[in-house]
Amino acid sequence: MDRYAAPVHFSSLPLLATVLCGVGLLLLAAFTMLQVTSTKYNRNVFKELFIAATSSIFLGFGSVFLLLWVGIYV
Repeated sequence: MDRYAAPVHFSSLPLLATVLCGVGLLLLAAFTMLQVTSTKYNRNVFKELFIAATSSIFLGFGSVFLLLWVGIYV
């Protein structure tokens, strides 16, 4: 039986966690600014859903890589 090899090398976990969480936080800030600056007449629900879903995906994967980085193997 072959030895298990992780699909992502351990040395790249800090970079992945930092980049993915950073992009997720930037998208979260963009979503917040969109909510604060728009009125109820010029809101676009599809744009809001796209930004929110993309942000949650990046933050989710960033959190998983952050947990792997600190040694909590999920």
